Amino acid sequence: MAVDRGTPVWLRTVNDRTAFRLLLEHGPLSRSQLGELSGMSKPTAGQMIQRLERLGLIAPMGETAGARGPHAVAYGVRTDSLTGVAISILADRIEAVLVDPTDADHPVATIPTTGERSPAADVLGAAAAACAAAGVSQESVSVVVVGVQAAVDADVDRLSFTDTLPGWPETGARGHLEQVTGMAVILDNDVNLATMAERAAGSAGEVSDFVHLWLGQGLGAGVDIGGVLQHGASGSAGEIGYLEVPRSAIAIDPEATDYTDLLGEQAVRALLGGADLTAALSRLPGNEPALVSLAERVAPLIQLLAAVLDPACVVLGGPTGVAGGKRLAALVQERIDDRLPIRPSRAGGQAVLLGARRLLVESIRTRLEDRIKEN
Repeated sequence: MAVDRGTPVWLRTVNDRTAFRLLLEHGPLSRSQLGELSGMSKPTAGQMIQRLERLGLIAPMGETAGARGPHAVAYGVRTDSLTGVAISILADRIEAVLVDPTDADHPVATIPTTGERSPAADVLGAAAAACAAAGVSQESVSVVVVGVQAAVDADVDRLSFTDTLPGWPETGARGHLEQVTGMAVILDNDVNLATMAERAAGSAGEVSDFVHLWLGQGLGAGVDIGGVLQHGASGSAGEIGYLEVPRSAIAIDPEATDYTDLLGEQAVRALLGGADLTAALSRLPGNEPALVSLAERVAPLIQLLAAVLDPACVVLGGPTGVAGGKRLAALVQERIDDRLPIRPSRAGGQAVLLGARRLLVESIRTRLEDRIKEN
């Protein structure tokens, strides 16, 4: 039930949510410190602390040192008030990490994708590994964010392009996971999550709009407009690997029919050798001929993106973009209009997991704030 604005109940709710956000931003605070930051009196700050503690959102966490007088009790957000697990499902492994409301660092668990696969097996195995690595009980986990190599239509719970997700159904994966695990589940495309991480890492600088071009086993483009990811009508925005290459690409690779043929894993391995993409990319740094060849293949794709989206900059990410680094970005820049800056990834090799973690922190904090109401 909505609470009327201006009533004492509404004011208490606003004050308590403000206090909660300040504790998340600044860490443990005393009653006096919270009062100063919130602009509230010391007694009002004390009442806010009492209510948040009664809700189980905060707890005493030591004392603050003052210049004179006794030390004051400091209160901080409980890391066990609600936890989640961020998960990145890759072709050859699953990465997972525990996430708490304070966004504290926890060890990343890596699980090989072997044996029988299913949504429940993948997610429950990843959650168990992340909790074991962090030394917490899996019972504390209430929500997971899962990055998948697929287009995600959240409105109808449908996945498309699921080549790297054996055992996952095209429809109903999220609903099945929530029913089996008892957790809230958020599924999102891996490139979209990595784009969130690139925005947070400052890869795009101060520009309002950018495209994150993912170069790896397959290709993808994350489109960020004003800080908002564009998913498209059915979650398939950015699935550029399936676009046919232009006739000009015949001179680069006469066998390529789409951009995945031109820039995906098989093309990179043909250039560099190696048993898999990871092995091939280990040979890329400092390999000027291979970097030049990749830049020649990337440039036509960026020209296409520029013509359709007109972004303020393009960030080269994914395993190949990260391995190519600044040199690949510079070589691509030489081949396109200087008015479109090309920048290397800053989020690194775990960008998908970092993006899932970022989205999960926001979800956890929103869920906790929703507990702050008339009680």
